Amino acid sequence: MNAYRNRRPPFGIMIFSAIMFVLGTYFTFAAVQGDYGLFRRIQIEAELERLRTERDELTAKLAVMENRTRRLSDAYLDLDLLDEQAREVLGLIRPDEIVIR
Repeated sequence: MNAYRNRRPPFGIMIFSAIMFVLGTYFTFAAVQGDYGLFRRIQIEAELERLRTERDELTAKLAVMENRTRRLSDAYLDLDLLDEQAREVLGLIRPDEIVIR
């Protein structure tokens, strides 16, 4: 009978091994796919890069708009820009010009 007991592994070790395997699998899954996992981090970094690009584009557009606003202000009037805006917005032409459609 003593030989039979030595061949079979203890039941506690099997349960402990199964629990450790399940916990290891859970934590590995959480580290990869969880709210703070690797995939989420990659998504956040991609969104951050997109937002930085969008910020840079908006900053450039803002600089252009500030420049045009300054050029049309009372302190500094750019006649060429004023002429361009009058033609575009109001559809005006000079008397010496010919319009071809």
